[in-house]
Amino acid sequence: MDESLTILFEDAHCLATVKPGGELTQGTSGGRETTLEARVRRYLRPDDPGAVYLGTVHRLDRPVSGVILWAKTLKAARRLAAQFAARQVRKEYWAIVEATTSLLGVGDEGQWVDWLTDPDGSGVVHSVETQAPGTRQAITRFRTSPALSLPVATNWLRLWPETGRTHQLRAQAAHRGMAILGDLAYGSGRPFPQGIALHARALRVRHPILGTPIDLLAPVPDTWREQGIVLPESASPEFE
Repeated sequence: MDESLTILFEDAHCLATVKPGGELTQGTSGGRETTLEARVRRYLRPDDPGAVYLGTVHRLDRPVSGVILWAKTLKAARRLAAQFAARQVRKEYWAIVEATTSLLGVGDEGQWVDWLTDPDGSGVVHSVETQAPGTRQAITRFRTSPALSLPVATNWLRLWPETGRTHQLRAQAAHRGMAILGDLAYGSGRPFPQGIALHARALRVRHPILGTPIDLLAPVPDTWREQGIVLPESASPEFE
C-alpha cells in the first residue's frame, strides 16, 4: 500500500485523495513518470492496478496541490462529470500571490471577470478584459485573508472559481500583477518547492448515488510551512 497517499473519502462509488504539487494527475500511455492516477490504482488493487476502473472527473494542473475526486464505477463517473459540467460543484482554492499592500489589503474582496485565450498554442493562457474570437469567459470570486505568517511582499487569497477554465486562477491573478508564488510561467520572480503556492483546499459535490453533499478538505502541504507560510487551517470553506 502507498503510505504517502492521503485518502480524504472513500466508499464503493468514489474516492477522494490529495494531489501533491508537482505531480501529474494522469500520464500519457507508456509514460515512465509516476502519476497520482497510477498510485491510486495501486492502492485500490496492488496485485493488478490495470484492472481497476478509475474514472477521472476533474484534474488539477501539475504544479497545483489539493483535492482530487475519482469515480470507482462508470455510473458514478457519469454523474460526477455531469455536476462538474453543469458548474454545480463548489470549489475553494488558497493562493499565495506576489503582491504588496499597494495592490491588495486584508479584507479586500470582489470578482474577477476575464476572457482567456491561448493565441499561440504555447499552453500559457492570457487574460483579456473583452470577448474576442477564441476566448472563453472566466469568473472567480476572491477575498484576501489575514495569515499567521507569509513571505515578504505576498498576500493570501481565497479563491472561488465559478468557471473551470485551463489555468484560470493562474492567468487571472497574473493579469492583475499578482503572480502566484513560484509560478514562473505566469511571471513569478521566485522559485517554490514542489509546484506553486496554489492549493485546491476544498470541494463540495453531491454523492453520485445518494445525492447527499460531500465536503472534502485537503490539508495545506508541509512545504508551505517550510517556506514561512502559516495559515489558519481552522478557516472553514465558504461555498456560497
